[in-house]
Amino acid sequence: MSAAARPDLASAWARVAALAERSGRDPAEVLSPERLGRLCGVEPALVPGVVAGTAPEVPLCRRVHRRFLRLRATRRDKHGREWSLAAIAEDFQAPGASLGPLNAGTGMPRLGHAAGVQRFFGVYSGFLLADSQCAVEHALAHAGAGAGAADDLEHLSYLTGMPPHDIRLTLDGLPPRLPLKEQVRQRFEHLRRTRLRADGQAHSLAAIAHSFDASGQSLTRLARGEGLPNLAAAAGIQRFYGVDGGFLLADDTEALATALSGIEHELETAGRNAESPMLAVLRAHDVRSIVTRAGRLSPAGWKSLADHLDDLLAREGRLGRPGAERERPLHATVPDDRKAAEGGAP
Repeated sequence: MSAAARPDLASAWARVAALAERSGRDPAEVLSPERLGRLCGVEPALVPGVVAGTAPEVPLCRRVHRRFLRLRATRRDKHGREWSLAAIAEDFQAPGASLGPLNAGTGMPRLGHAAGVQRFFGVYSGFLLADSQCAVEHALAHAGAGAGAADDLEHLSYLTGMPPHDIRLTLDGLPPRLPLKEQVRQRFEHLRRTRLRADGQAHSLAAIAHSFDASGQSLTRLARGEGLPNLAAAAGIQRFYGVDGGFLLADDTEALATALSGIEHELETAGRNAESPMLAVLRAHDVRSIVTRAGRLSPAGWKSLADHLDDLLAREGRLGRPGAERERPLHATVPDDRKAAEGGAP
């Protein structure tokens, strides 16, 4: 997500704190730096600064290294020990030595290795890649997360990079399983097709690569589906298009869950900001004096007032008599063919 499009983290923090209080949970516990750090990989000591917007951004290589170490320190095996590099790498058919540079902070993992590490530890697909603000934003969104739903497959397709058919399968619990190379190629192509320049043309490979100081040729194999970008290129592509740090890596279920979570957040925010219909009426008409006087009416007077309002609305063509449908006999609402079937008159 682009920096300009991100919500204010301080406001997000306040919203989560309010939701925690309303649900009977301790905001200090829900929003503890240790819990947020576990969710997003940002060191707990840095969380307040990230929320305040004062923390410096950590270079990608060091960020990935730190978060890998944090995964090993906070997600231990059943004996309470750190998982060995060999055990982690074995999960995605790689030698343990291939994770040595990542563990030591001397090199970046391949994109497939990064995806495998995140899958092994069960964290969201942008865990290693996301910058601090995006990571904390993700943690805040899930600190008091609830379930969401949406049926606009085209909009979900735009958000996730998945074809509508695959979204429907995923919603039905049958997500298609693509090889990582094909998934990344499809989503990169989706970004180029749906996030166009001002003149309606796709951004060139050279323009995308230039944004992270690389050459357009470095993305040619990705565009042709012949290989995976390195981790820095993947992060650069996602930053260029302003999408979530796990856009290229997330499996279909996670990508869809992220999109639904974002939609849910938008709807909740819109619902909180929308004025209720009753308040709109009160603002549009001077009804305070009427309500004040009506408060002195007897029960019979209230009924008379309600009947008079119904008559006025009916005369203006705004409402049929509300009680008319309720006053009709039950048999009058039964269609002729049903009455005949029930032995009634044709």
